[in-house]
Amino acid sequence: MLQSGTLQHGLKFQAITEESIRLLVDTFYDAVRKDAVLGPVFDNTLHGRWSTHLPRMVDFWSTILLSTGKFQGNVYGKHMALTGIEKEHFVRWLSLFKMVVMQLYGDDATIKILQTADRIAGSLQLGFFGERPVRL
Repeated sequence: MLQSGTLQHGLKFQAITEESIRLLVDTFYDAVRKDAVLGPVFDNTLHGRWSTHLPRMVDFWSTILLSTGKFQGNVYGKHMALTGIEKEHFVRWLSLFKMVVMQLYGDDATIKILQTADRIAGSLQLGFFGERPVRL
């Protein structure tokens, strides 16, 4: 039985749920892996570890969006340890993320998720570049 807010027959999620976050993460990272700009960067970092990374991303977004407390970790520190990250990676990441969110969610949920993603991306951009050149 599907929960309230569940995607059915092309309808969009109206509420952010664990189920919708799981679909968001799976759909987004599938697009990332196929993307010519992001795919190589992510595969270089996560080669052979996608099966452990994706559940962590579900827990991360669940913690951020639903306050579940499932995620424990240092997101900023992990990302700052990466090398070769350029502004174009943020452009593609934000563009793909926005596209997937808009496909899956209704207006209110989309706004909440994109505002949250924009704040996270801003913090990471400040860390990488000392400025925030790309916004959603």
